[in-house]
Amino acid sequence: MKRIIIIFGVLALLLAGSLELEAQDANQSVVADANGTADGNNSVASAEWWDKKFLNNTILDWLFALGIALGAIVAARALYWAISNYVKKLTAKTESKLDDIVIDMIDEPLVVAGGAAGVWFGFTYLDFSVYGNADNWVSGLFSVVFTLIAAWLITRLFDSLVDEYIAPYLSKTETELDDVLLPIIRRGLKIIIWVVALIVALDNAGYDITTMLAGLGVGGLAIAMAAKDSVSNFFGGFTIFTDKPFVLNDRIKVAGFDGTVTEIGMRSTRIKTLEGRIVTIPNSSIANDPIENISSEPSRKVVTNLGLTYDMDEKKVAEAMKIIHEIAESHAEVIEENRSVGFTEFGDFALNILFIYRIKKGADILDTKTAINTEILKRFNAAGLEFAFPSQTIYTKSMD
Repeated sequence: MKRIIIIFGVLALLLAGSLELEAQDANQSVVADANGTADGNNSVASAEWWDKKFLNNTILDWLFALGIALGAIVAARALYWAISNYVKKLTAKTESKLDDIVIDMIDEPLVVAGGAAGVWFGFTYLDFSVYGNADNWVSGLFSVVFTLIAAWLITRLFDSLVDEYIAPYLSKTETELDDVLLPIIRRGLKIIIWVVALIVALDNAGYDITTMLAGLGVGGLAIAMAAKDSVSNFFGGFTIFTDKPFVLNDRIKVAGFDGTVTEIGMRSTRIKTLEGRIVTIPNSSIANDPIENISSEPSRKVVTNLGLTYDMDEKKVAEAMKIIHEIAESHAEVIEENRSVGFTEFGDFALNILFIYRIKKGADILDTKTAINTEILKRFNAAGLEFAFPSQTIYTKSMD
């Protein structure tokens, strides 16, 4: 609305400047025509100022057109105020949310359309016939404006209905494919709405749409040749949707990055790395590179080597393995049953005991490993089982 008022303000300044120039010309004409009659001079001085013309319209016509535009703007603002203070309160009392959504989404486009309609009626009151197709040009311009406002209203309603009804419904389904496709379909439909609105607007403005579409077809072919990488990314995204090597919120390793999938688009996929950074990878790269889906693992395998000192006898080694079994049993809620404990080898400086276990899917891996390792350290120290560390024993022999 402020822009419309500014436009009319500029026009008013131009009008005032034109009137000042005409007044100066009139004064010079009076001075030069010294032989004119007194009655003629009085007639010029008494001419009604609003009969003067600017762009083939009198000042009175311009003022009337400005009044129509400003009146429409004021009426539109009043309508917005009434909707915000009364209509929305009435719809809030109903059980259905549909009327709330409709009223909430149409208020701003309706106000803008009302203001634009006032400006249009103001221009139609003026006469620009001496300027050729000026009237047709003005009508075509406002036709484009009203069509784009209608597209704006439709996209607002579409977004609100999707957020209120479709998105919550899809979030309750078991498959995640619809959650991935919804943003793509939403974005595509909005683009289609705006493209159709632009075509209709240009057609209403008098442009030859057939010729333009034919030109766009040739241009589209050239663009497709130049945008082969984008086409490759598109088919890469299609491959991800069909093969489903991963889904949203899966942790994957691909193209040298390790992180959680946050968004799968038709052109690229976004991954949040372990450092918290967002990485955007083209789908063509993902489709052609090996993908390691860490989230698909049924459990996390952990291999732990425990080294006891060589002064431990066979009873101590057996006691150590018994303690490990007991610790594993005490963490059965996060560790699977298929675990292994064994005395594997005589190392260079330690008697090695191998402990292999698997952490169940969904359990916190770091917390589980910390709890088990802490328990092993505590129980081994209490039993007098000493851990070995790299060392050497040097024997000396006297040569005497």
